[in-house]
Amino acid sequence: MAEYQTHGKSVKRSSERVALTVPARITWKDASGAVRFASVKTRDISDAGVFVECEAGAAIPLYRLVHLQVERGMSMNHQLPSKLREGRVLSAVWRVAPCRRSTGTPAGYALRFLVDPQVSAAMTTTRTLEAVAV
Repeated sequence: MAEYQTHGKSVKRSSERVALTVPARITWKDASGAVRFASVKTRDISDAGVFVECEAGAAIPLYRLVHLQVERGMSMNHQLPSKLREGRVLSAVWRVAPCRRSTGTPAGYALRFLVDPQVSAAMTTTRTLEAVAV
């Protein structure tokens, strides 16, 4: 489990973040059911999620389900979590960054990967066993 400091408090993360910038695309359905998409760049990536910077004027609401996929040719990057190397990853908008003054839309989004609970539990058990073995 990773640990970091924020505002003087120690916070534990389920996985370590990697500062990695790769082009990607997110798709989602808006309130009317129309499929929308935006080109984004990743900023921080972990096994549990990613922060993406969005240059386009997309405004995605909090907790909206989105699909994230890295652009072709980027999926071979071994720093990417295996989920992103395999293709589209279902995610939820977990945090919305403050809006830019120039566009009035958010500068980016923190996405939480949605994984099968059984897979998540297996990953936690594996990490615990690895920690005990060390």
